[in-house]
Amino acid sequence: MRNVGKQTHHLTLALPSRAGERAGMDFCGMRQYPQEGITLIELLVVIAIVAILASAAMPLSRMTVTRTKEIELRRNLRILRTAIDDFKKDCDAKKLSVTEGYCKSEQSNYPETLEQLTEPLKLSGTLDQTKKYIRRVPRDPMTPLESPDKPNNWGLRSYSDAPDSTQWGEGNVYDLYSKSEAISLDGSKYNTW
Repeated sequence: MRNVGKQTHHLTLALPSRAGERAGMDFCGMRQYPQEGITLIELLVVIAIVAILASAAMPLSRMTVTRTKEIELRRNLRILRTAIDDFKKDCDAKKLSVTEGYCKSEQSNYPETLEQLTEPLKLSGTLDQTKKYIRRVPRDPMTPLESPDKPNNWGLRSYSDAPDSTQWGEGNVYDLYSKSEAISLDGSKYNTW
């Protein structure tokens, strides 16, 4: 007999093989799902890497915060010292009202307090023109406030005080300084700025 054009079908038993295992089949013909997730070792390695990165970033973030406070301290000192000098120049040039008693020669024409620089001061020769030197007294970012109702935390020096004095002689405000004893990033003390 010829088997030309005749196809024969054979039944084969599906036995587990490597091909079946690769296709996700187990011995009983049920589909297997690959195990997903991470192992404990992989988790520990990731935690160690994150800890190393965090420990490297912390000193940098602290230095950035300190540098920002130092910039703010320098800016606030410049603002207040410029306002004090402008007040003195206006008193010397007699631009402020003499009748109001802002400028006192016994105080070397310096302001009595820092708060006086925030008040509207009358100009001489005009009826209703005033001048403010600053809107508010900026605080010292390196020194904590003594109390919430006393926002001025600066150390003050009068014209008669020694240049490195830490006790205000009262009467006028010639200069100011930070009360912080801490050391800056450049190695100097904040209270010497």
